[in-house]
Amino acid sequence: MAVSESWYARHVLPYATDLACGSRFVRRQREKVVPRAHGRVLEVGIGTGLNLAHYDRAKVEKIVAVEPSLAMHRLARKRIARAGLEVELVGVSAETIPLRDASVDSVLVTYSLCTIAHPVAALEEMRRVLAPGGRLIFCEHGRAPDEGVRRWQDRVTPYWMKIAGGCHLNRDIPALLREAGFECLDLETGYLPGPRMLTYNYWGEAAAR
Repeated sequence: MAVSESWYARHVLPYATDLACGSRFVRRQREKVVPRAHGRVLEVGIGTGLNLAHYDRAKVEKIVAVEPSLAMHRLARKRIARAGLEVELVGVSAETIPLRDASVDSVLVTYSLCTIAHPVAALEEMRRVLAPGGRLIFCEHGRAPDEGVRRWQDRVTPYWMKIAGGCHLNRDIPALLREAGFECLDLETGYLPGPRMLTYNYWGEAAAR
Protein backbone atom coordinates (compact mmCIF):
# COMPACT_ATOMS: atom_id res chain seq x y z
CA MET A 1 0.00 0.00 0.00
CA ALA A 2 1.10 3.60 -0.49
CA VAL A 3 2.89 5.25 2.41
CA SER A 4 1.67 8.30 4.33
CA GLU A 5 3.96 11.21 3.44
CA SER A 6 5.02 14.34 5.26
CA TRP A 7 4.96 17.83 3.75
CA TYR A 8 8.72 17.54 3.13
CA ALA A 9 8.29 14.18 1.40
CA ARG A 10 5.47 15.52 -0.76
CA HIS A 11 6.84 18.90 -1.78
CA VAL A 12 10.64 18.91 -1.42
CA LEU A 13 12.01 15.39 -1.62
CA PRO A 14 10.75 14.52 -5.15
CA TYR A 15 12.53 17.52 -6.66
CA ALA A 16 15.68 17.07 -4.55
CA THR A 17 15.79 13.40 -5.55
CA ASP A 18 15.22 14.23 -9.20
CA LEU A 19 18.11 16.69 -9.14
CA ALA A 20 20.56 14.42 -7.30
CA CYS A 21 19.68 11.28 -9.27
CA GLY A 22 19.69 13.13 -12.56
CA SER A 23 23.35 14.16 -12.48
CA ARG A 24 25.42 13.32 -15.54
CA PHE A 25 27.48 10.75 -13.63
CA VAL A 26 24.38 8.89 -12.46
CA ARG A 27 22.87 9.22 -15.93
CA ARG A 28 25.90 7.42 -17.37
CA GLN A 29 25.33 4.59 -14.90
CA ARG A 30 21.71 4.31 -16.02
CA GLU A 31 22.87 4.16 -19.64
CA LYS A 32 24.98 1.09 -18.79
CA VAL A 33 22.17 -1.00 -17.32
CA VAL A 34 18.69 0.14 -18.35
CA PRO A 35 18.97 -0.92 -22.04
CA ARG A 36 19.54 -4.51 -20.89
CA ALA A 37 15.89 -4.83 -19.80
CA HIS A 38 13.66 -6.74 -22.21
CA GLY A 39 10.21 -8.27 -22.58
CA ARG A 40 7.88 -7.82 -19.63
CA VAL A 41 9.74 -5.55 -17.21
CA LEU A 42 9.22 -4.76 -13.55
CA GLU A 43 10.93 -1.54 -12.50
CA VAL A 44 11.23 -1.28 -8.73
CA GLY A 45 11.41 2.25 -7.35
CA ILE A 46 10.81 4.18 -10.55
CA GLY A 47 10.95 7.41 -8.54
CA THR A 48 10.54 10.36 -10.89
CA GLY A 49 11.00 8.24 -14.02
CA LEU A 50 14.63 9.00 -14.82
CA ASN A 51 15.22 5.54 -16.32
CA LEU A 52 12.51 5.85 -18.94
CA ALA A 53 14.70 7.69 -21.43
CA HIS A 54 17.21 4.82 -21.45
CA TYR A 55 15.07 1.78 -22.26
CA ASP A 56 15.57 0.05 -25.61
CA ARG A 57 12.02 0.45 -26.94
CA ALA A 58 12.51 -2.33 -29.49
CA LYS A 59 13.13 -4.84 -26.68
CA VAL A 60 10.47 -3.88 -24.14
CA GLU A 61 6.91 -5.18 -24.24
CA LYS A 62 5.51 -3.52 -21.09
CA ILE A 63 6.81 -1.98 -17.87
CA VAL A 64 5.13 -2.32 -14.50
CA ALA A 65 6.64 0.44 -12.38
CA VAL A 66 6.42 0.21 -8.59
CA GLU A 67 6.81 3.38 -6.52
CA PRO A 68 5.31 3.80 -3.03
CA SER A 69 5.80 7.58 -2.88
CA LEU A 70 2.76 9.09 -4.58
CA ALA A 71 4.54 12.46 -4.59
CA MET A 72 7.08 10.99 -7.02
CA HIS A 73 4.25 9.97 -9.35
CA ARG A 74 3.64 13.55 -10.45
CA LEU A 75 7.04 13.81 -12.10
CA ALA A 76 7.05 10.16 -13.21
CA ARG A 77 3.78 10.56 -15.11
CA LYS A 78 5.21 13.46 -17.12
CA ARG A 79 8.10 11.27 -18.25
CA ILE A 80 5.81 8.31 -18.91
CA ALA A 81 3.69 10.48 -21.21
CA ARG A 82 6.63 11.18 -23.49
CA ALA A 83 8.48 7.87 -23.16
CA GLY A 84 6.79 5.98 -26.00
CA LEU A 85 6.46 2.92 -23.76
CA GLU A 86 3.56 1.07 -22.18
CA VAL A 87 3.99 1.77 -18.47
CA GLU A 88 1.69 0.81 -15.61
CA LEU A 89 2.53 2.91 -12.53
CA VAL A 90 1.63 1.24 -9.23
CA GLY A 91 1.79 2.95 -5.83
CA VAL A 92 2.87 0.05 -3.62
CA SER A 93 5.99 -0.91 -1.71
CA ALA A 94 8.47 -3.37 -3.17
CA GLU A 95 7.91 -5.83 -0.35
CA THR A 96 4.41 -6.57 -1.74
CA ILE A 97 4.66 -6.62 -5.53
CA PRO A 98 1.18 -7.20 -7.05
CA LEU A 99 2.28 -9.59 -9.82
CA ARG A 100 1.97 -13.32 -10.37
CA ASP A 101 4.87 -15.68 -9.83
CA ALA A 102 7.26 -15.94 -12.80
CA SER A 103 5.42 -13.20 -14.71
CA VAL A 104 8.24 -10.86 -15.84
CA ASP A 105 11.35 -11.32 -17.96
CA SER A 106 13.43 -8.55 -16.39
CA VAL A 107 13.50 -6.71 -13.09
CA LEU A 108 15.23 -3.34 -13.04
CA VAL A 109 16.20 -1.62 -9.81
CA THR A 110 18.40 1.48 -9.75
CA TYR A 111 19.24 3.60 -6.70
CA SER A 112 16.27 2.19 -4.79
CA LEU A 113 17.56 -0.61 -2.54
CA CYS A 114 19.04 2.07 -0.31
CA THR A 115 15.60 3.36 0.69
CA ILE A 116 13.51 0.19 0.88
CA ALA A 117 12.71 -0.58 4.51
CA HIS A 118 13.12 -4.35 4.13
CA PRO A 119 15.47 -4.87 1.17
CA VAL A 120 15.80 -8.66 1.46
CA ALA A 121 12.01 -9.09 1.53
CA ALA A 122 11.77 -6.82 -1.54
CA LEU A 123 14.47 -8.77 -3.38
CA GLU A 124 12.70 -12.03 -2.56
CA GLU A 125 9.58 -10.58 -4.16
CA MET A 126 11.60 -9.64 -7.24
CA ARG A 127 12.92 -13.19 -7.42
CA ARG A 128 9.38 -14.57 -7.08
CA VAL A 129 8.03 -12.63 -10.07
CA LEU A 130 11.01 -13.34 -12.36
CA ALA A 131 10.35 -15.99 -15.00
CA PRO A 132 12.86 -18.85 -15.35
CA GLY A 133 15.95 -17.46 -17.05
CA GLY A 134 14.97 -13.91 -16.13
CA ARG A 135 17.46 -11.34 -14.91
CA LEU A 136 17.62 -8.80 -12.13
CA ILE A 137 19.39 -5.75 -13.57
CA PHE A 138 20.71 -3.37 -10.95
CA CYS A 139 22.73 -0.26 -10.27
CA GLU A 140 22.99 0.86 -6.66
CA HIS A 141 25.21 2.87 -4.36
CA GLY A 142 26.29 1.27 -1.11
CA ARG A 143 28.95 0.10 1.30
CA ALA A 144 32.44 1.15 0.25
CA PRO A 145 35.48 -1.16 0.35
CA ASP A 146 37.66 1.35 2.17
CA GLU A 147 37.51 1.16 5.96
CA GLY A 148 37.74 4.91 6.48
CA VAL A 149 34.91 5.56 4.05
CA ARG A 150 32.80 2.82 5.64
CA ARG A 151 33.21 4.40 9.08
CA TRP A 152 31.87 7.69 7.75
CA GLN A 153 29.00 5.92 6.01
CA ASP A 154 28.02 4.26 9.28
CA ARG A 155 28.25 7.53 11.21
CA VAL A 156 26.34 9.65 8.75
CA THR A 157 23.60 7.21 7.67
CA PRO A 158 21.24 7.77 10.66
CA TYR A 159 21.18 11.51 9.90
CA TRP A 160 21.24 11.17 6.13
CA MET A 161 18.15 8.94 6.23
CA LYS A 162 16.12 11.77 7.74
CA ILE A 163 16.74 14.17 4.86
CA ALA A 164 17.09 11.69 1.98
CA GLY A 165 13.89 9.68 2.13
CA GLY A 166 15.28 6.84 4.22
CA CYS A 167 18.41 6.37 2.11
CA HIS A 168 21.09 4.16 3.68
CA LEU A 169 24.65 4.91 2.58
CA ASN A 170 26.09 1.66 3.94
CA ARG A 171 24.11 -1.25 2.51
CA ASP A 172 26.15 -4.19 1.22
CA ILE A 173 24.41 -4.80 -2.10
CA PRO A 174 26.06 -8.14 -3.04
CA ALA A 175 25.32 -9.51 0.43
CA LEU A 176 21.66 -8.50 0.15
CA LEU A 177 21.40 -10.19 -3.24
CA ARG A 178 22.90 -13.41 -1.90
CA GLU A 179 20.64 -13.40 1.14
CA ALA A 180 17.59 -13.05 -1.11
CA GLY A 181 18.59 -16.03 -3.26
CA PHE A 182 20.30 -14.30 -6.17
CA GLU A 183 23.63 -15.03 -7.80
CA CYS A 184 25.54 -12.20 -9.50
CA LEU A 185 26.28 -13.09 -13.13
CA ASP A 186 28.41 -10.02 -13.58
CA LEU A 187 29.23 -7.35 -11.05
CA GLU A 188 31.11 -4.11 -11.54
CA THR A 189 32.01 -1.66 -8.81
CA GLY A 190 33.65 1.71 -8.40
CA TYR A 191 33.43 5.23 -7.09
CA LEU A 192 31.66 7.88 -9.12
CA PRO A 193 32.93 11.47 -8.93
CA GLY A 194 31.82 13.13 -5.72
CA PRO A 195 31.98 12.49 -1.96
CA ARG A 196 33.25 8.95 -1.52
CA MET A 197 30.78 7.98 1.18
CA LEU A 198 27.93 8.75 -1.26
CA THR A 199 29.30 7.44 -4.53
CA TYR A 200 30.49 3.85 -4.31
CA ASN A 201 28.43 1.98 -6.94
CA TYR A 202 27.57 -1.63 -7.72
CA TRP A 203 26.03 -2.57 -11.08
CA GLY A 204 25.37 -5.65 -13.17
CA GLU A 205 22.94 -8.55 -13.44
CA ALA A 206 21.83 -11.35 -11.16
CA ALA A 207 19.74 -14.50 -11.52
CA ALA A 208 17.83 -16.63 -9.05
CA ARG A 209 19.94 -19.47 -7.63
